[in-house]
Amino acid sequence: MRRKLAAGNWKMNGLTASLSEIGTLAGDLPETPCEVLICPPATLIAAMAGAVHGTGIAVGGQDCHAAESGAHTGDISAAMLADAGASHVILGHSERRADHGETDADVAAKTEAAWKAGLTAVVCVGETEAQYRAGETLAVIRSQLAGSLPGGTTAANTVIAYEPVWAIGTGLVPQMDEIASVHGAIRAALSDRFGADMADGTRILYGGSVKPGNAAEIFAVANVDGALVGGASLKAADFGPIVAAASAA
Repeated sequence: MRRKLAAGNWKMNGLTASLSEIGTLAGDLPETPCEVLICPPATLIAAMAGAVHGTGIAVGGQDCHAAESGAHTGDISAAMLADAGASHVILGHSERRADHGETDADVAAKTEAAWKAGLTAVVCVGETEAQYRAGETLAVIRSQLAGSLPGGTTAANTVIAYEPVWAIGTGLVPQMDEIASVHGAIRAALSDRFGADMADGTRILYGGSVKPGNAAEIFAVANVDGALVGGASLKAADFGPIVAAASAA
């Protein structure tokens, strides 16, 4: 059984006062079969790691540099994230790919750096609206997987997150059969490259306008092992019901 994972990506949101939301969330999750991960801005990782200690909530980064250290002003290494208390890091998010020109090769290099630092990589893939309209979704996803996942990928060191770019923050969500098709294709691609055992054990998250109102329906889809949640993860009142839905799935 793959344990469901509800991951929150705070993006460039959150100040010290926002940590109160984590206290509220932790208080609502005494015993949950769902794994919970929050990825705040780098400025909050150490403080959040302290705040969630003993709660079962994990903390992650939103990106890392491929190098362990060096002259890279403004960047942060995987080792630094781990040192601050992170256990995971999101890599290859569409906003990084679009805003910073990250390639599949960049994502693969960062993934290997994350593993070296002992972090679990949450590797994101997803198609643009133009690619979706052109019927290129599965081809794009397979290409991104092939280029973004290094040869050492295992179910223990990597989580895959499928986020259709056109659904992120827009309120739009693919049809459930479309989500099922993509997640099935991802698992098949993993099996073809890494073997059935690895593919069967790897968690594949869905991301893109996941909310309390649609979470249960999404989690009921075959091969959906949780969610990577954006805006709805900022408030415990929104994220808590999503975690509950994942726990009940």
